[in-house]
Amino acid sequence: MKADVAKFVREKLGYQPKDLHLFELALTHASAGSDNYERLEFLGDRVLGHVIARALYERHPSEPEGYLSRRYNVLVARETCADVGRELGIPSIVHLGKQAREDGASQSENVVGDVVEALIGALVIDGGLDAAQMFIARIWEPHLAEQRKAPKHPKSALQELAAARECKPPVYEVVGRTGAHHHPRFTIRVSVPGLGEATAEGTSKQDAETDAAEALLGKLSPPVHGRG
Repeated sequence: MKADVAKFVREKLGYQPKDLHLFELALTHASAGSDNYERLEFLGDRVLGHVIARALYERHPSEPEGYLSRRYNVLVARETCADVGRELGIPSIVHLGKQAREDGASQSENVVGDVVEALIGALVIDGGLDAAQMFIARIWEPHLAEQRKAPKHPKSALQELAAARECKPPVYEVVGRTGAHHHPRFTIRVSVPGLGEATAEGTSKQDAETDAAEALLGKLSPPVHGRG
């Protein structure tokens, strides 16, 4: 695994590791042992947030805080981190326990996204904040560039639509949960009295709520919003 990890870090992260063990940890899921990516993911999550917040502050000097927050929420969302992880090829190199791999955890948005943040944490410790910033700036640039307008979160858009039509606020309910503990799937139903309801599944309650709101919006209005 060491040779594969070293090659991955050099070729995909564009970095020559000093302490390869940090990157091995960043690629190890909890199902494979007590030494895993969780602490590095905690660190990387905070560093990613800092770098993206500063990038948005500098890139959009005239935008108010609310618009910057919408952009930020999309860029650090689990879906975006997972997209980045798939682009890097993380599903093929992440170290999982036998059961987790059989359950499809290598394709889980939660797992792939967490590994990306753990790798950022490893970069910070091994190479300093500059190394992490360079990686984030390079990998997130396409995602930053495609945000021509500040997106509106589907849940916010649905709440605004309900208010505009003088209805009660949306209500979200968990109507089902399946899958293993490390790879759950939630089914959420959102309803707005007087407007309708919709259901959706996701690997977290938040993702399922977002997709349910998006589904209901699709029934009620043209799709002019964006995820965040």
